[in-house]
Amino acid sequence: MVAQPTCRLVTLGCKVNQYETQLVKEALEQNGYREAADGETADLCVVNTCTVTSEGDSKSRKTIRQLARQNPGTRTIVMGCYATRDPSTVSELPGVFEVVTDKRELPDVLGRQGVHDMPGGISYFEGRKRAYVKVQDGCILKCTYCIIPQVRPGLRSRTPQEIEDEVRRLIDNGYKEIVIAGIHVGHYGVDTTRGKSGRKPYRLWHLFRQLDRIPGDWRMRLSSVECNEVNDDFISAAADCEHLCPQFHPALQSGSETVLRRMRRRYSVKRFLERLEQFRERIPQVAFTTDVIVGFPGETDEEFEETMDTCREAQFLKIHVFPFSPRKSTPAATFEDQVSPEVRRERCQRLAHLERELAQRYYEAHVNGTLEVLVERTSERNAGWVRGTDRHYIPVEFPGTQDDVGHFVRVRGTVPHREFLEATR
Repeated sequence: MVAQPTCRLVTLGCKVNQYETQLVKEALEQNGYREAADGETADLCVVNTCTVTSEGDSKSRKTIRQLARQNPGTRTIVMGCYATRDPSTVSELPGVFEVVTDKRELPDVLGRQGVHDMPGGISYFEGRKRAYVKVQDGCILKCTYCIIPQVRPGLRSRTPQEIEDEVRRLIDNGYKEIVIAGIHVGHYGVDTTRGKSGRKPYRLWHLFRQLDRIPGDWRMRLSSVECNEVNDDFISAAADCEHLCPQFHPALQSGSETVLRRMRRRYSVKRFLERLEQFRERIPQVAFTTDVIVGFPGETDEEFEETMDTCREAQFLKIHVFPFSPRKSTPAATFEDQVSPEVRRERCQRLAHLERELAQRYYEAHVNGTLEVLVERTSERNAGWVRGTDRHYIPVEFPGTQDDVGHFVRVRGTVPHREFLEATR
């Protein structure tokens, strides 16, 4: 009897990477592989890498070396953005025998491992209570700090029907929240009409209107969107959707006009804040989360204070704070007046402190309010409690059991903490 081949998959980086790893996992399983148990040597390892920061590069190399040590004799396939950016370095790491520099090569690479049928989408999401659905790939912008357009160039959108079929399948399999993800989600559909005269545009808001017609007790969330890709049609569609969560993630990156120009972002602070107000006029209690890069080359104390002021005015629920990381072959890596690591660290700490203040203020506004929480796990702080996320992306903890995990529970907000909102049934 031939032993069933085993595999082990590791993902670094974004939601799109996590989706793509899940797709590979299902392809392997459908073609006879099983995931190796803890302590068992895997015949095949797959590492999906990240290169958005230098730390991503380092973690990717470290992961590949660890897998080679822990799985003697394994064959490792390396995919993802770091594999695309630096394939020669990756190919020299221990255990690596295939480097996928273009996702379109993946079926051929897996075919050499006995995988002859690639699924058209995923049917579950390993280890998660919410599922990510990749709707597009690629970015064509030219932000001075970002390497992603070099490793994921061009735009490629999936068909609406393919996406709808996948979302329906995930809902049928018990997933209560679907996160619409992509490398540049706001450009969904642009490639289907650009340069094709007479073809009716189909954009992101058309897609979530279509998905909103899927019946059932479920919800969807957008992973991110650029403020200048939000127009009246987008906001109207968002306000009308029953299943779309009232939480959006417009990436600010900096709250200083002069830094935004050096970053080559396509909006002003004024325009960004105006877009948030337009949302608030149509969607009561809408929540905003964002990304901010701290210590961009040349960022002065005054420019950083402008970012702090902008974040206060925007009233973000959550801010993902990133210290600037110079990426080779991007313009910003060669800019003068690089900010010292010590200053970057201090500014990150200050912004993180502000983020907690703003979050707690938002939690306070939901005390005595009714929240619909998707329970994701038992609480690490309190025995006999569970933790989950409400439609606005508020982390909520309340008394519950393991039986609540994976289900919606309606609760009432009671006590705001710095890290979560306490609630009662």
